[in-house]
Amino acid sequence: MAALSNTLKLDRDELDAYWMPFTANRQFKAAPRLIASAEGMYYTDVDGRRLLDGIAGMWCCNAGHNRKPIIEAIQRQAAVLDFSPPFQVGQPLPFELANRLAALAPASLNRVFFTNSGSESVDTALKIAIAYQRQRGQGTRTRLIGRERGYHGVGFGGISVGGIAANRRIFGPLLPGIDHLPHTHDLAHNAFSRGQPAWGAHLADELERLVQLHDASTIAAVIVEPVAGSTGVLVPPKGYLERLRDITHKYGIVLIFDEVITAFGRLGGAFAAGVLGIEPDIITTAKGLTSGTVPMGAVLVREEIYDAFMTGPENAIELTHGYTYSAHPLACAAALATLDLYRDEALFARAASMAGYWEDKLHGLRDARHVADLRNLGLIGAIELQPREGAPGARAFDVFLKCWERGLMIRTTGDVIALSPSLIIEREQIDELFSIVAEALASTD
Repeated sequence: MAALSNTLKLDRDELDAYWMPFTANRQFKAAPRLIASAEGMYYTDVDGRRLLDGIAGMWCCNAGHNRKPIIEAIQRQAAVLDFSPPFQVGQPLPFELANRLAALAPASLNRVFFTNSGSESVDTALKIAIAYQRQRGQGTRTRLIGRERGYHGVGFGGISVGGIAANRRIFGPLLPGIDHLPHTHDLAHNAFSRGQPAWGAHLADELERLVQLHDASTIAAVIVEPVAGSTGVLVPPKGYLERLRDITHKYGIVLIFDEVITAFGRLGGAFAAGVLGIEPDIITTAKGLTSGTVPMGAVLVREEIYDAFMTGPENAIELTHGYTYSAHPLACAAALATLDLYRDEALFARAASMAGYWEDKLHGLRDARHVADLRNLGLIGAIELQPREGAPGARAFDVFLKCWERGLMIRTTGDVIALSPSLIIEREQIDELFSIVAEALASTD
């Protein structure tokens, strides 16, 4: 019988073989934090302690953990069709799922390419953007522009356009022909903003400078997160994304919104593009698409981009790109059930209705020990701490450990605590979350 996460008992030496991602492996294996099971808003660790999940797994379990309709859909599909090759052969589920996603997206983004992760979605979007420029006779447009402090996954394309130095420094020169916009985070102007800061829209005009430097004829695409999540929750200034949209339109540059974090209810709607009223050319997604149950991503593109590839002989492959597990049957089943759950429980609207209470409780920490900034949008929040001298990130990690001990799962990046609960969170659980964080801050040097 296959081992389950809530039945395995591991000795210390059994932790060595697994090289954990984005983890201080030696520190972890000296004092492991092991999750055994999950349900609703809570994890349970191997010692039977229950932990409130303050980060929706990792920005992904938007409908909560182990939701019965999703689990049953996966089980049913596994008994019917386990795998079907995605090249030159189809199965019904991805067509249905693509239609459902197109109905939720901004009207013109009605073509969907399936991937298996946010990283794959980003690299797919970058490749489509460059290939699209070539398809429309703009083959010199190969340059890609990201943003400082941006996170776009861990593929070579994603870390090249990404702007987090720690994710880039040990991997060599990365892809050529990349440039970066400045980030929008400036505590002197926008500390303790509630929602979108009033200051910073002008930073989008840096794209005009890059156009003058490189010439528009060399630039294929600009990629930004509507809300930069993994770098510490950087909320876009009012008017900033609108200016980027205007400039990219002006120069024929593809605008990509990386919505791996912000899609599927995080800001109170299906996509940040819809909530913020800005229509990009491509949207990347993953995470909340299946509420974290099965790895899956999707790239939504404008119909005119898709149509640009539908030329030449009808028996020719139009885009030489894809993955063995693109539109995997189990992932499609999970995604369709997840979308049903979002609809049936009105979870996007629920998130929007909870956002004000969430904001008030977050900003109630303004006078807490070590707090340098608080920021939020939708059901996302960040607590930026004053770093310890000579030890960046150490203070926030200590808070992470203290929260774990008190029964709360949070996420840290540098000296920023990031929070992003499942959309099913109740007011009492928001109270519990911020009470634990306040206790942890008060007891941290």
